[in-house]
Amino acid sequence: MSNITQHIYADNAATTPLNSKAYEAMLPYLMVDYGNASQPYAFARNPKKALKEARAEIAECIGALPEEIFFTSGGTESNNWVIQGAIKQDKPIVTSAIEHHSVLEPCALTDNVVFLPVDKEGVVQSKQLENILGDNKYGITSVMFANNEIGTIEPIDELTSIAHQHNWLFHTDAVQAIGHVPIDVHEIDVDMLSASAHKFNGPKGIGFLYIKKGTQWPSLLLGGSQESNHRAGTENVASIVGMAIALQENVKSLDNNTKHISHLEDLLLISLKDSGIRFRRNGCQKHIPGNISISFPKNDGEAILHRLDLMGISVSTGSACDSTRNQISHVLKAIGLEETYAKGTIRITLSHHNTEQEVQTIVSALKKIMGERL
Repeated sequence: MSNITQHIYADNAATTPLNSKAYEAMLPYLMVDYGNASQPYAFARNPKKALKEARAEIAECIGALPEEIFFTSGGTESNNWVIQGAIKQDKPIVTSAIEHHSVLEPCALTDNVVFLPVDKEGVVQSKQLENILGDNKYGITSVMFANNEIGTIEPIDELTSIAHQHNWLFHTDAVQAIGHVPIDVHEIDVDMLSASAHKFNGPKGIGFLYIKKGTQWPSLLLGGSQESNHRAGTENVASIVGMAIALQENVKSLDNNTKHISHLEDLLLISLKDSGIRFRRNGCQKHIPGNISISFPKNDGEAILHRLDLMGISVSTGSACDSTRNQISHVLKAIGLEETYAKGTIRITLSHHNTEQEVQTIVSALKKIMGERL
């Protein structure tokens, strides 16, 4: 029998709870207005209208046009759409060494790819991109907006500017950033951007790919004429509606959420330091609020995770999208983290739902675990 009396969820980079307003908005399109939005009859009218409104709402949240938003099953599909599209067109690809596996795995299908190194904080250097693009033919650069394991926010506007100076397209995987930091696609001038709803309190299994108007890109899925002939498949209207509401709610509360989460992050790190626990923080000063990658030397991250789990606390050892790879992550290797630290790494990701008391409980639990391991 478990002794857990309460559960503390601190793995919000893995997924987030569904926003209550999003849930309520979804229900009619599951139970009443369940018609296929692609059909011409009257019963499809409400789903079709909901689809149009959701597209416009999402576009407004990121400074895009409605016709630049294409619905997908999530970030993995959106990223594959971009990378596999480049491969189909035999375009060279430049990406970073710390991308999500949904970028790295399709990149492995081609030899026409270059991986940009990062510095010890996980930042892609603009000069590195300039040097590579200078001697290459027209292609696409794909660099994530923020890293899922250490939270580092990349200098996307600088990288995009360099890419465009060399007539390259620029894509960013913004799955960890959308709804958590301000993003205007026209200000940062990206050509494509990936997002996934369950990272910003929307439903799982739905996301979108922003494609700048005028950008020609081949479809990943063929079949029907949905999404203006760009992405075949019957539209998941209920989830799309939920995604739009969730994004609106997060964008509307962005300032307050950021203040609250940043306060909790500071509290956690100060309390850890005051506890006397030896640790190091991984990542960059410019990072996603609440994304805290910490390493405990001469410890085992998996063991720490399981001990915390027994105490009713959920954290991750890194990328929770694939927790089956029991090895030092490619991100920690790329930033040059020493093995003695890398093996003892966990990722705590806080949200606006977390409290000061929960943070103090996490610190107390870590102090207890570290005391047991001395």
